[in-house]
Amino acid sequence: MKLLLGIKYKGFILICSLALITSCKNQVKKETVEVVENSRVEHLPYYSDESFTPHWLTPNSAEEKSFHKIPDFGMVNQLGDTVSQKTFDDKIYVADFFFTSCPGICLKMTGNMVKVQEAFKDDPEVLLLSHSVTPSIDSVQVLKNYAEKNGVMDNKWHLVTGDKTEIYNLGRNQYFVENDLGVPKDINDFLHTENFLLVDKNKHIRGIYNGLNRASIAQLITDINALKLE
Repeated sequence: MKLLLGIKYKGFILICSLALITSCKNQVKKETVEVVENSRVEHLPYYSDESFTPHWLTPNSAEEKSFHKIPDFGMVNQLGDTVSQKTFDDKIYVADFFFTSCPGICLKMTGNMVKVQEAFKDDPEVLLLSHSVTPSIDSVQVLKNYAEKNGVMDNKWHLVTGDKTEIYNLGRNQYFVENDLGVPKDINDFLHTENFLLVDKNKHIRGIYNGLNRASIAQLITDINALKLE
């Protein structure tokens, strides 16, 4: 009888121990998720040059209002409509640079931009902007064909063509999309980059992301949602 009771007691202790271990694991897992969810910074940083050094500014402060902004521009999208900064008034937008005949990274970038489009397809507050770096080739009709082939939503995602000098100046001197620090380039040097830029409603750059990297795209979507709360 004592032997039987001893075995039952040991079995009871083992069950309790397993329950305690399982409970602790669940608790640790829950706490880890909560830490990750609460680890976001209060405000996204601001960027003003090709080094992409973060500046921690307070939104709507005097310093923020005088900080670097994307200037106005004039281009034409896949519908033949004029696109300017007015198109993005009171909008958050994601910008990149591509060309329709690109055999390499552009298709993957387009696929990842489609994921961003899908995440915000019903949100009028968020737009997408892709600049062609071969505007002499990428006519309105070429852009329209590319848009239809790749699931681009008109008036949500603008594929634009225009003056090459303006596009290259925007890419290099305003969005700072190339990583060749200190290497001078001119209009004859091809502009090609995998970077996506996040721009807020006041035309400030608030993030840079690798358009080929799945984790970076997930972070971009998270940051857009954070920006919507400012």
